[in-house]
Amino acid sequence: MQVQSRSTLRVIITGASSGLGQALAKAYAARYQTHLTLGLVGRNREALLTLQSLLTSSHGCQVDMYVADVRDAAAMQIVAEDFLAAHGTPHIVIANAGVSRGTLTECQEDIDAFQAVFDTNVMGLVHTFQPFIAAMKRSGAQGQQVQLVGIASVAGIRGLPGSGAYSASKAAAITYLESLRVEMQLFGIQVTTIAPGYIRTPMTDINTYPMPFLMDADVFAKKALCAIANGKRFTIIPWQMGIVARIMRMIPAPLWDAIMKKAPHKARL
Repeated sequence: MQVQSRSTLRVIITGASSGLGQALAKAYAARYQTHLTLGLVGRNREALLTLQSLLTSSHGCQVDMYVADVRDAAAMQIVAEDFLAAHGTPHIVIANAGVSRGTLTECQEDIDAFQAVFDTNVMGLVHTFQPFIAAMKRSGAQGQQVQLVGIASVAGIRGLPGSGAYSASKAAAITYLESLRVEMQLFGIQVTTIAPGYIRTPMTDINTYPMPFLMDADVFAKKALCAIANGKRFTIIPWQMGIVARIMRMIPAPLWDAIMKKAPHKARL
C-alpha cells in the first residue's frame, strides 16, 4: 500500500506496549514521520506514554494511545469510535496483541491459561477488526486502499508439545484470517496474515530451548512493513522459517510424532 508523500497514513496497532507492536510503531513512525497518525492500543499505560512521547518528539507524527485489552469487545469498540471520530477511517489496522503460555491439557490449573490464550490470540483479532469494518467498507467502495493485518505465528503450522494453547490459537488465527480475506475481497479490503518465526521479544526471552533464525524485533518490523505495503496475503518472517514451515507441512504424522516425542516444551508459568 503506497501512500503519497503529502497524505497522512492512519494506522492502528494493538499490543503496542512492547515487543512486536512497539517495534511496528517505531518502524511506521520512522518511515512516515509527520505524514502518520498512529493509534496505539495496549494494557501498559506507562509503556504507551513513553512510546507516545518518543515517537512524537523524534518523528513528529500524531500518536493517540488507548489503554485497552483486546479481550474486551466493548473496550475495543470505544477505541474504534474514538479514533474514527478524531481521525477518520484508518488505512491499516494491525491486530498484533498476543500471548504465549506453556500449557498441558492434563493440568486442571492450565484451563484458565488455555482460555486466556484463545481469548487474546483469536477473539482479540475479531474484537480489533469488527468495529472498523463498516467504515473500511465505505472507504473501499470509494476506491481507497484499506487493509486488515493479523499477526499469527509459525507455531500455528503444526502442533508443538507443551504449546497446545498457543499452537492451536495461532492455527485458528491463520484460518480465521484466510476466511476474512476471502470475505473482504468483495469490499475492496485487503487482509494480510503475517506469521513470525522466532523474534527477539519479552515473549521469547523466557524460552530456554534453541530458537533457529532468531531475528531482532526492529528487523522484523521493517520486513513486516514491506509485506503490508505490498499487499501480501500470507507471509512468514524470516524467510528461512518459511522454508521450515513448508517442510513441516509435508512431514507425515507418524514421522512428526517421532520427531516431537522428546522435543523441549515451552515453560509453564
